[in-house]
Amino acid sequence: MAKPGSILIVDDEETLRYVLNRKLSKSGYQCDEAGNAEQAIAKLVLKPSDLVVLDIEMPGKHGNELLPEIQTRFPETSVVMASGVTDTRVIAQCIKDGAQDYIRKPFTLDDVLLSVTLALEKHRLELQLRDYQKTHQYKQGLRSLFLGTIRTLVSTLEANDKYTAGHSQDVTEVALAIGQRLNMNSEELDDLYWGALLHDVGKVAIDPRILNKPGELTTEEYRHIMTHAMVGPHLVQPLVNDAVVSIISHHHDHYDGGGLNQLIARDDIPLGARIVAAADAFDAMTSDRPYRPAMSLPEAYIEMKRCSGTQFDPVVVNTLLGLSQHSI
Repeated sequence: MAKPGSILIVDDEETLRYVLNRKLSKSGYQCDEAGNAEQAIAKLVLKPSDLVVLDIEMPGKHGNELLPEIQTRFPETSVVMASGVTDTRVIAQCIKDGAQDYIRKPFTLDDVLLSVTLALEKHRLELQLRDYQKTHQYKQGLRSLFLGTIRTLVSTLEANDKYTAGHSQDVTEVALAIGQRLNMNSEELDDLYWGALLHDVGKVAIDPRILNKPGELTTEEYRHIMTHAMVGPHLVQPLVNDAVVSIISHHHDHYDGGGLNQLIARDDIPLGARIVAAADAFDAMTSDRPYRPAMSLPEAYIEMKRCSGTQFDPVVVNTLLGLSQHSI
């Protein structure tokens, strides 16, 4: 097991710093505290930390303003945002600026512990890959190095939710079956595998209370959930190629261009993203969810046909429906 790292907790609430320090210290991490941005930089200059747990709304320089400075001056330090700010634009910008995760207050201590653990593990993996790339040239060898870790990460994200357990693996199997029918080559299928497996990894930054809400989502809640398609690419970008990043970025794009904040349509959407969009929706339809029971296969077929040409690529839908029940 990897050795626990050092953590700097940056928050103007002294009580919260104390509680987080106590929880993380009991889990083996070496913790220090800072009450504002200036104290945080001073602490990092004296002794860089492996990870910073960073609030946004603090006196003086806010946490989202401090984040780029940490990334520039201390590139070996990971950052997890832990804040009450709910603006999806701020959340997306923090992830774009390099935050490994974004946890919304009020959070549980276990939420923070899981986020810290995953962020440090991902950072260690990135360092391993960086060292590996210096001495090895073969792509397959590189991918085999982190295959087990990525699978573990995805499984961990889904393990605590009976509704999504195994979802990413199921989507991957359906997507690959479609890709094979569409005569994708081995490299394209490899990219499709990773894009499908990691398509929902950005949900680590989504409030689980919204993600598992049993009733209809509000517009703001829906927009919050959809930020996972922006968060995910930034989380995995150091580990995968541009084709995989594009699949994750566009897997919620609508074929006709009518998706949320969508800029491209039809064949401009990567084929892998069009395939994952259909496979993702089909698996969701045929699985129980907090807000509805699973559809039967005939009902799902009808719904996929109804959305063909608007939400989904007609060629992909026809290929999906052409697969035997045994294949999917």
